[in-house]
Amino acid sequence: TVLADMAQTGAQSFPEIVELNVGGQVYVTRLETLTSVPNSLLWTRFTEGSPEDLPKDGKGRFFFDRDGFLFRYILDYLRDSELFLPEFFKERRRLQREADYFRLPELSRRLAGDSKDNSSCTEDSGAEEAELSSPATSTSTSTSDRALRSPGAGAGYVTVGYRGSYTIGRDIQADAKFRRVARITVCSKISLAKEVFGDTLNESRDPDRPPDKYTSRYYLKYNFLEQAFDRLAEAGFHMVACNSTGTCSYGSSDPGEDKLWTSYTEYVFSR
Repeated sequence: TVLADMAQTGAQSFPEIVELNVGGQVYVTRLETLTSVPNSLLWTRFTEGSPEDLPKDGKGRFFFDRDGFLFRYILDYLRDSELFLPEFFKERRRLQREADYFRLPELSRRLAGDSKDNSSCTEDSGAEEAELSSPATSTSTSTSDRALRSPGAGAGYVTVGYRGSYTIGRDIQADAKFRRVARITVCSKISLAKEVFGDTLNESRDPDRPPDKYTSRYYLKYNFLEQAFDRLAEAGFHMVACNSTGTCSYGSSDPGEDKLWTSYTEYVFSR
């Protein structure tokens, strides 16, 4: 067919494995995945064009100035033609906008249909429309909109902190021993912490707190920072700040011994 011939011609110009930079997020995928939906924007760019036609970042990756976080769902759809969104996903309308940009009408239709079927998403949509209306209308409806939402459905901050330690040997060219994370702490409003981390949240140090209160004593039942970051990203949070402090001491009085470093780091996420 004509479409198949065009795709084959484009495939001769682009590598089989393609590296993308989407809004600062790097993705690596197969060319056939990017061209799996005929007439989509990616199909057009990677079949009718050539590598010289596309903008690239400093490392030669093809660059698209779009939402790098939401592109993961676009890529999943291109791989399997199915849509799987995490629980408490708050950016359905933004993802639909991305689907429209990449010219994926079937994905856009599914997102629009899911929004109508999901009552909680309908309430959030109404609140967003109220925010875009006139100031008087927004003020009069904000109280009722908040009443319809669950306590953890709004905006807020979550601070994730951890204490870690590592050693650096006498040979400065040698790799440092990998960090050891003892415990990941969570500081936020109770409702937000429970929404994001669910049953992986340990509340034993600050039990029976009402959802509208704040805590700095919760911690997670695992010690993988990336796992906590995944949870926060899936709930629509973005990191806005981080800071770290560290101290160094010798393992013994011998200055030739390995140095032991301890540190405390905090990451602040916002939605």
